[in-house]
Amino acid sequence: MAAKAPVKRNLSAEKRARQAEKKNARNRAIKSKVKGAIKAVETSVRANDAEASARALKEAVKAITSASSKGILHKNNAARKISRLTKKANAAPKA
Repeated sequence: MAAKAPVKRNLSAEKRARQAEKKNARNRAIKSKVKGAIKAVETSVRANDAEASARALKEAVKAITSASSKGILHKNNAARKISRLTKKANAAPKA
């Protein structure tokens, strides 16, 4: 957890600090969801479960795209993550 900022002396600075705190919590939650979705794809690929990896990939792409549209991930970063995940999922043996 980040250290608390020093007490602000004017109203606009106090408001800005409150807004920053909310935004930080929101961004961390969304990034955490993206990381979890990516991990789910990677574990299902490692387990050679084609059906589960396809499902997990769909969820991961949705989470990454959502984070990108909200400005939490840069669009190129999101595209790169989606591309790499898709490549891993498609390379997994279909059994």
